[in-house]
Formats: sequence, structure tokens, C-alpha cells
Amino acid sequence: MLRVAAATPLASVGDAAANAAATIALAREADAQSVDLIVYPELNLTSYAIDDLHLQSAMQTATLSAIETVRAASADLRPVLLVGAAIARNGRLYNCAVAIARGRVLGVVPKTFLPNYREYYEKRWFASGMGLRDLDVAIGGERVPFGTDLIFAADDLPHFVFHAEICEDYWAPTPPSTAGALAGALICCNLSASNVVVGKSRERMMLSASQSARAICAYVYSAAGPGESTTDLAWDGQGSVHELGELLASSSRFAHAPELLVVDVDCERLIQERLRNGTFNDAASAQDHPECGMRRIGFAHRPDYADVGLRREIRRFPFVPNTPDKLDEDCFEAFNIQVEGIAKRVQAVGAERLVIGVSGGLDSTHALIVAAKALDRLGRPRSDIVAITMPGFATSDGTKGNAWALMRALGCTAEEIDIRPAATRMLADMGHPFGRGEPVYDVTFENVQAGLRTDYLFRIANQRGGLVVGTGDLSELALGWCTYGVGDQMSHYAVNAGVPKTLIQFLIRWTIDTDQYDAETDRVLTAILGTEISPELVPGEQMQSTESKIGPYALNDFFAHYVIRHGLAPSKIAFLAWHAWRDAAAGRWPLGYPEEAKTAYDLATITSWLERFVFRFFQISQFKRSAIPNGPKVSAGGALSPRGDWRAPSDGTAKVWLDELAANGP
Repeated sequence: MLRVAAATPLASVGDAAANAAATIALAREADAQSVDLIVYPELNLTSYAIDDLHLQSAMQTATLSAIETVRAASADLRPVLLVGAAIARNGRLYNCAVAIARGRVLGVVPKTFLPNYREYYEKRWFASGMGLRDLDVAIGGERVPFGTDLIFAADDLPHFVFHAEICEDYWAPTPPSTAGALAGALICCNLSASNVVVGKSRERMMLSASQSARAICAYVYSAAGPGESTTDLAWDGQGSVHELGELLASSSRFAHAPELLVVDVDCERLIQERLRNGTFNDAASAQDHPECGMRRIGFAHRPDYADVGLRREIRRFPFVPNTPDKLDEDCFEAFNIQVEGIAKRVQAVGAERLVIGVSGGLDSTHALIVAAKALDRLGRPRSDIVAITMPGFATSDGTKGNAWALMRALGCTAEEIDIRPAATRMLADMGHPFGRGEPVYDVTFENVQAGLRTDYLFRIANQRGGLVVGTGDLSELALGWCTYGVGDQMSHYAVNAGVPKTLIQFLIRWTIDTDQYDAETDRVLTAILGTEISPELVPGEQMQSTESKIGPYALNDFFAHYVIRHGLAPSKIAFLAWHAWRDAAAGRWPLGYPEEAKTAYDLATITSWLERFVFRFFQISQFKRSAIPNGPKVSAGGALSPRGDWRAPSDGTAKVWLDELAANGP
């Protein structure tokens, strides 16, 4: 992690000494908050909107004096400061970002693209830094690196590598930060003035988000705020930090007090994403590897490695957005991806029927409503769905009743096959103790039931020209919580294979909220959402609880996301999970999440379940994933198809991950 800040000092038009003092005040505040890097607005040491005053000798001298004041004040401060100043060199004036750390000016980066249209006249005052490489400039009696070929890297913190560009640079078709990222910078910074007009805030956010996604970096943006001259323009002081296209934090706007927007950037996540993205390296190759032509300016950051907490919101459900607009949009997309997937397969194979086992649980419920919507879209009757409930030795009246109610409400061809006689006969033929009347409920007892259900579905599909719709989800595949082969691991089309358990609950709620079906279907769906997750294979007085055996799906999906999508080490995942789940009252919960289900987990609980997840995922479950049927990828958070996101040996070991957690975890 790296703690960054976008600073919005109050400008004082043309008073460099006052602006230096405002800069230092925010630097000290950032130091108190353990910030590593602060990005100030463009030309903040003089103010941006002073027009021809930039060309006054007195102003240029005052600027150098302000830099010296800030440099001296930074000696005992933790953060690296990126301040904006106009620097004269070789008969030209440049609009620059000046990097200052621990009492030292590290380097000066001139602005490449100078706007000279509409309200901007920068070419009247400044020269472009385009093509300036391998140069230096005198600052405070010393020669310091100068040019657009600079990136800055801490000698004692390998992931602290940043690049600076200025305002218009990222409005250009070829932002300099692209080369900076390709050269190794993980944090790209923009010192901006950027007056505000209606809609411009959205444009800035779009540019910052897109550049952070395209360059696989964090993007820190700081725009000039109140205090700038309003002769013809106004300023809002917008600050933001994006990471991989996602907004981490944004400042208030039009504030009349200095502001420091502080957030932690996950550099490991960025590094891992670059390792996975071959296009990133290809882009570097296409540009003749910018790192070969960039100067890497080293500095001693002197981190103290103290525990400073975490200034970053971690979603409890990484597969589920926690803002209403994104949740609705993602549910719409996920549901329709599944619908279109099964609809295409029905058309491709000319299936006369869809055959699906319905237990009354979440997975089969969701697969059934997706199948129903697919046939609606194909203009076919829902009676072409052969929906079969198959009660076993532990099936409850509640789940069986919900299964029947849902099948009837949807208008499927609803049937029931009691598998207990066939299971009893099979167990007896095998010489299993249960076949002799003994209450032995081992894995064989469970899988005989699971296998018979799948066997019946495939044979009925043969009989009626059908296609077996799989119900197992991504969470079960991650844990290997499925019966291999003749069991719920197998189907003709695994429509839920890309959907984690936590998202399925929200998808079902979304279909209710958006009136995808009728009132009776909604009533049954609501009842099913309130039922505990259970395989219902072992008889007994208390319902068999899946989560008591394999852990809460909320945690397992959290673990799966950071393993599959980001490849993070288990100790890092435990750290993130603790911050996400330690306080039920903190942070945002997704819209519609039941109050009674909001819970918290302590670090010991998280670590215990993470150990089990790691063992199951890396050591005992891959052979099941290596043979899964087709099914659509749904979430950018990752999938487990051996033809897609996840390819691994079936005979691997979990030792590396378990050892890492033991060595570096709590």
C-alpha cells in the first residue's frame, strides 16, 4: 500500500510566499496522516490565473524563493511533494511539476501540451517541454534533473514509483503518463488548474478513470480551487484518486478551506494486474520500451513501517457493487449474460426441452428463472422446461414446498422423482451400512443421492430431447463443494458457473425489484431468499448447514476474488478481509441487504476460514474445475473455466500459500 493525497490549498493570487506557506501547512498535515505522496495543483506556488505576471522577473525570483522555502520545510516531513511552479531555463519559461522530498529537489518535469484555445493562452507565457530529455536546471544553487523523461522511484520502497504530468497533458490523445506507466510508474499524478464549467467535473473523472484503467496505474488528480483569480473563470478544487478505473476517493468541491484528500493505493494489485496483462508489455515494446529512455530518479523515502491503519474502502462483497446505480446496472448485465448464454445454446443444439433439477435452494432457483426468461426471449412456452424436484433422505418440507411453488408459478412442466428407493437399493447393492438399516451418513451416503439426481436428469434429457441445465455456482467450484462427474459438477450447460453465491442472492432480489416475473413468483423467490443454504443430504433434527462446514460464503467469495482476479498473497487477503468485515456498522452495505444478515468477523475467524479456503482451492478442487462444462463468464472479478481465467494443475499443492499465511499472517 502507498498513501497518497490530492491537496487543495487556498490560492493567493500571485503571492508566492503565501502560497508556499499554504503548501507547507498541508504538507505538515499530510505528514501527521502518514501520507507518502502529495499532489498539488498546477502552478500552485504562484497561482495559475495570473496571466502576464508569469513573465515578470520579480515573479520568477519569488517562485524560486518559494521553492527554496518549501524544500527547506520538507526536510523533516515524510511525504514527497509534487508542487507546481513556473521555471525559467535557457531563455524560456516552463510550466513545471517540481518533486521535493526530505529537503531535496528531486527533479523538474515541464508540461508537454500547452492549451492555446478557448479560454487558454499558455503559449503566450510558456514553452513546451516536448522532447526535452537528459537535461538539468539550476534550483537553489544546485543542478537538478529537468525534462519530460523523468520518473521517480524510492530506493527503499520498491513499489513507490511515480510520474508527473500537468493538466492538458492528459487531455491529449497521447498523455505523457502512458510512457511513464510503461516505464514502471505505478502512481501517475496530474497537477492541474482546470477552470470549472458545467459538466467538466464529469470529464475529468472520465479521463482519470480511463487513464488509470488503460495505463494500469493509480491516477492522482488535483485541480486549482478557490483563491485563484476569477476575472473570467471559476475554480472548484476538484481532487480525485482512481485505481484501475475505479474511483477510490474524491474531494469536496467549491470549498473555502484547504483540503487534503487522503487514500491508500494498492500497488501490489497494480503490479499483479500488469503481470497478467500481456498487452501492457506489448504496448511497451511498441514504444521501444520507454523505461530504456526514461531517467529513474532515486530518493530515500525512509519508511518507518508503522501501523497507520488503512485509508481505503474495501467492499465486503467484491463481486457486488455497494452503490444503488452500479448494483442495478451490474445485476441487469449479469442476468442477461446468463439468459443470452443459455438461449444461444438452446438454439445451437436444437434442444426441445431444458431439464433442470429444482431443490428450492438459491442456485437451482436462479438457474430456473434464467431458463424461463431465456425461453420467453426465444418465444417458446415455459412448459418446454422440464423442472424436477427430487427429494432425498433429508429434504425438508419447506424447500420441497418452495420448489413446487416456484415451478408452478413459472408455468414449467413440473415433476417429482423420489430418489430414496433407488438410493436405498444402490447403497444396499454396494454393501453400505445404510442399506442394512444402520444410520451411517458418510460421503458415500451423500454422493449416492447427488449422483442419482444428476443421473436421472441426463437420462430424462435423453428421453425428451433435452439439455441439462447446471445449477452449481462459482463459489462451489472455488471450494470444490460439488459432486464430481455424475453429480452437480456436471451438466450440458453450466449457466451459473460464472456467478458467485453472494451475487446470486442479489440477482434474485433484482428480479423481484424490477418485476421480471409475476407477483406469485416474487413471493416464492422472497421465501427462498430467507432459507438457509443446505445440501439437505444428511437426515437429522437440525438442517444440515453448508456454511458451518466450509465457511461463510461472504468470506469465501471475498477470498476467491482476490485469489482469482488479483493473485494476492493470503496474508494480504486476510488484512483486506479484516478491514472489510471487522465492523458491521462501518462502510456501505449493498442496497437491499437484510439487516439481520449484517455481521462482522474477527481476525482469528477470518484466518481460520482462509486456511481452509486455501487448502480446498489450491490442493483438492482443481480436478473438478478442469472438467467443468461450458458456461458464460459473468463478472470481471474472475471465473474458473479451464478455457478462460483460471488454468492450474489438478495435482498441485497448497503448501506455498499456507506457508505464506503462517509466516506473514496474524
